[in-house]
Amino acid sequence: MTRATGTGGAEVVLDGVEFAWPGGPPMRFDLSVPSGEILALMGPSGSGKSTLLSLIAGFETPSAGEIRIAGKDVSPLAPALRPVSMIFQENNLFAHLDVAANVGLGRSPSLRLSAEDRAEIGQALARVGLAGKEGRLPRELSGGERQRVALARVLVRDRPVLLLDEAFASLGPALRDDMLDLVGDLHASKGMTVIMVTHDPHDARRIASRTAIMEKGAIAEVATTEALFSGERSEALARYLGHGTSR
Repeated sequence: MTRATGTGGAEVVLDGVEFAWPGGPPMRFDLSVPSGEILALMGPSGSGKSTLLSLIAGFETPSAGEIRIAGKDVSPLAPALRPVSMIFQENNLFAHLDVAANVGLGRSPSLRLSAEDRAEIGQALARVGLAGKEGRLPRELSGGERQRVALARVLVRDRPVLLLDEAFASLGPALRDDMLDLVGDLHASKGMTVIMVTHDPHDARRIASRTAIMEKGAIAEVATTEALFSGERSEALARYLGHGTSR
């Protein structure tokens, strides 16, 4: 398991956070993620995994409770003002922009980039193995390469918290492992706090120090990944695996 050596993370705390979709059941989240940790979120479809990430990122607003990052309540802040980067399964690249521009959006939404910005974009692309592909459009890249572009954008944003919403679920097993290892390597050097939603226990076991099992809009259990997947399986995990491994 990769362990962080940097100091670039931030503690994330959800304190009595309540939310409900229109006509849906109430959800309540209480969770503390120490600075620099990689936490996996697992659970059946509808358990609230993606909702939890959206609340942290600011795409959804809680009806009660606080969301604190590095001790500050960020609940009133717009997504762009939160110290958070997020990667979705769809990777959110702009089809009409080349690789360098898509990464550059992480530094400047207007793409007004200085020479220093452009140099850091080139370094980030080299870091994720995309040197020489700055001028390609997303349609000219493989699925794994598009996710590498998204990771390069995370590097130039340089935020202390990274959220992954099943970011690698559509990739084959070998390529998914490569991407998880890349996240682990970036985490080791940057020390960022990583919270990742996954449907696959293998992903959690590969890089997450702790795993949270979610049920019915709440955190049912949090434990070290090693302990959770040991021979004496938790009841919450057993119920989840009884549903299969689909989201």
